[in-house]
Amino acid sequence: MNTEQAEYKLRAEKVALNVTSMVLPMDSLPESLVEAYANLFEELLADEEQKFEKVWTSLPASATKLVEKVDFHGFYIANAWLQLSRVAQDIAELADSDDAIQEHEYNDIFTRLAETSLKESAKKLKKARTDRVLLNSMLDVIHRD
Repeated sequence: MNTEQAEYKLRAEKVALNVTSMVLPMDSLPESLVEAYANLFEELLADEEQKFEKVWTSLPASATKLVEKVDFHGFYIANAWLQLSRVAQDIAELADSDDAIQEHEYNDIFTRLAETSLKESAKKLKKARTDRVLLNSMLDVIHRD
């Protein structure tokens, strides 16, 4: 990994943590969820299928001018993490109620929630072009230190 890639990764991770920590207590998550977050982060950052890149390049210029690409990447990853948390909670509730959990229901779960998260993130960024409150709240959490 070259310096530019390492800096991109660090920035995207910082943004993802900033956004997610507004909703979840990141320092007290179960180890299994932290590991799932790390795996999902690496997968979405690598963007091997170029899904993120395609969405980013298809956004109107008026949207991409609002945030840096790396910040939007981190924002999207945070949204995927939050989706993963909801799914993990649903799975835990099913297990607690002794309902049978069908493995096929959870195949490709990362892919499905990543796609949903990417669509939602792009929709929010497009909406932020005309919704100053939304834009300001996005920028506030992205740039938290």
